[in-house]
Amino acid sequence: MMGGRGREMVGEFSHSLIGWGGGRGLYLNGLPPVAMPTNGLVRGRPGYRGNRLTPGPFPVPPRDDGTAAWGPPLDTFGAMRGAQGSYGPRRGGRGFYSGGMGMGGRGRSDSGRGNGGRAISMGNGRGEETVRIDDADWSKPLPRNERLEKELFAGSNTGINFEKYDDIPVDITGSNPPRHINSFMELDLGEIIMGNILLSRYERPTPVQKYAIPIVQHKRDLMACAQTGSGKTAAFLLPILSQIYGSGPGPPSGPGGKQFPLSLVLAPTRELALQIYEEARKFAYRSCVRPCVVYGGADLSMQSRDLARGCHLLVATPGRLVDMMERGRVSLEAIRFLVLDEADRMLDMGFEPQIRRVVERSGMPGRGVRQTLMFSATFPRQIQVLARDFLEDYIFLAIGRVGSASENITQKVVWVEEADKRSFLLDLLNATGRDSLTLVFVETKRGADALHAFLSQSGFASACIHGDRCQRDREEALGHFRSGRRPVLVATAVAARGLDIPNVKHVINFDLPSDIEEYVHRIGRTGRVGNLGQATSFLNERNGALTRELVALLAEAHQEVPAWLEALAREPARGGRTPRRFNGGFGGRDFRQSGGGGIGRGGSGMGPRGGGPPHRFQRGGYPGFAPHFPPPIPPHFPLPYPVEWWPN
Repeated sequence: MMGGRGREMVGEFSHSLIGWGGGRGLYLNGLPPVAMPTNGLVRGRPGYRGNRLTPGPFPVPPRDDGTAAWGPPLDTFGAMRGAQGSYGPRRGGRGFYSGGMGMGGRGRSDSGRGNGGRAISMGNGRGEETVRIDDADWSKPLPRNERLEKELFAGSNTGINFEKYDDIPVDITGSNPPRHINSFMELDLGEIIMGNILLSRYERPTPVQKYAIPIVQHKRDLMACAQTGSGKTAAFLLPILSQIYGSGPGPPSGPGGKQFPLSLVLAPTRELALQIYEEARKFAYRSCVRPCVVYGGADLSMQSRDLARGCHLLVATPGRLVDMMERGRVSLEAIRFLVLDEADRMLDMGFEPQIRRVVERSGMPGRGVRQTLMFSATFPRQIQVLARDFLEDYIFLAIGRVGSASENITQKVVWVEEADKRSFLLDLLNATGRDSLTLVFVETKRGADALHAFLSQSGFASACIHGDRCQRDREEALGHFRSGRRPVLVATAVAARGLDIPNVKHVINFDLPSDIEEYVHRIGRTGRVGNLGQATSFLNERNGALTRELVALLAEAHQEVPAWLEALAREPARGGRTPRRFNGGFGGRDFRQSGGGGIGRGGSGMGPRGGGPPHRFQRGGYPGFAPHFPPPIPPHFPLPYPVEWWPN
């Protein structure tokens, strides 16, 4: 029953690429139901030119990390790095370990529903001892994979300004919140998690981790608001995975490889979903848990095949998840943990119907049965009210000044006319240093392409990312930027939320956004997890609506506010709308503390000041602003612009 002529050595844990029942082996969350003794040398099968069931007319390349795009669990069993697997040559690829622990082939029970026993072959590589996966201790780490370990944990950095986090104020409300921790050692997170924390170089928890991890460990629902770059992703992944390791495997797969994940993380964008998935891979290292990710814009059939390999923790965008559910690829009936990350952004993007479909009409266990967590940098009051539908007796956690920028970011605002922006940007990039990672934000896709072309013609190695670029191009651009091969990334708002790109030194708002929340999230791509960063914004007459809120935010973060900007913000017809950050626009307080809360201030629909339509999260209108508004005071710098304050 073992097809193929090649042999595949896949490390201390090995998966045999065996087709049972015509290649339709049904297996349990990616774990083979039947074990066969192996000696570490597992026979391969020919490389298909398509999926496992129906060979296609052309080959599909492996993932960019060298693994087969739909091979067996790649990280879970220490294994497939470097193996050519199903998409390799016909003789099968070679791994990099021999002997050790071998994984048996896939099988199915007599009923044909894939409920056979799961087992692994352990011992000296000859299969003398067979242990059922169902009976295995999921809390114990699997053998090391040095190559994968180096890939997952290279470049981890906790920041040089980490001590400032101890001064961040914390507001916590709700019944009987558990005591916070000051060290990861204070909680029993398990051997696997503690080992991966050390590999990640986490010396101590960030404020959101200090409070959120024990809350999740005590099985309480949570709504957490924290600044960008504060470690929110690890704050929910660590305790969720720790509990999964302690409780063991979930239900078996259904017909056709239908998966029953134990944890679901919803994210608004492809980029954020991929980022969470990569973090999950880190903390699932050396465990039996297999994370998966599904998102729009990528090949659906390939994602379906990857899911069919097994999934315990699923990261997804709402639209693609609904698609997978309707196709019978995923069931949410076994969900124990639901996470909504950047929930305000998902609602802003119009995902509320899909979110409600997933949470309320999918067979997912209800409130009080599952554990639900909501994480974001901002939570307007309406989203807090919406949380009542999803959360049960939850704890509200606000870390720092919710909706504010980190004080680790030095913010500068300069007056630059539209016609001067490109030349000013070149001067700024030259002063910053060509090797420093710089993220440049623009408002339009066409503008992003044009600026990318201009920078390339000007001799700057740059990349570009926006919503119209295909997923492969976007991932390639992010890869070039992360590696430093192209240290300048031009982006629209698609890359502004939640992305954790290490070592970004400078964020430049070539075009300022239309609202202050977007500004906060853009500049939050630098100064992350205790690191220092720089943010420079080009402002001119087009940005009148933002000036008042911008001044308030700069003052709140103890940044220098130029005199000309303050004067501009004081102009009644030019200052923009009244700052929402001080009257309910940002969800910095638990709405339950004010009797359920209204929806902001300001009276009737147009508000006392008039001048425009009300904001969607606030009753009351915008103050108007004049169509032409030269600065009432000349900019605080003469021409040509000085560069003394630019970072070296």
